[in-house]
Amino acid sequence: MTVDPKDKVTPLRARRPCPECGKPSARETYPFCSPRCKAVDLNRWLSGSYAIPVRDDEEEDSDRAAGSGEEA
Repeated sequence: MTVDPKDKVTPLRARRPCPECGKPSARETYPFCSPRCKAVDLNRWLSGSYAIPVRDDEEEDSDRAAGSGEEA
């Protein structure tokens, strides 16, 4: 029983390392390697550890842009 090259299945996604620990990812918990790493990441999202930094002056810039559009 030999394997024909045509019979090989190409994976839909490339294997990537786990974003938490760097181990190879598992199909069941992709892109993580285990349920533990998946839970650690979820906890970081829910606790607010992941946040997009915002500057205070960005709000002032957007207010001025909106104000100038109304005057025209």
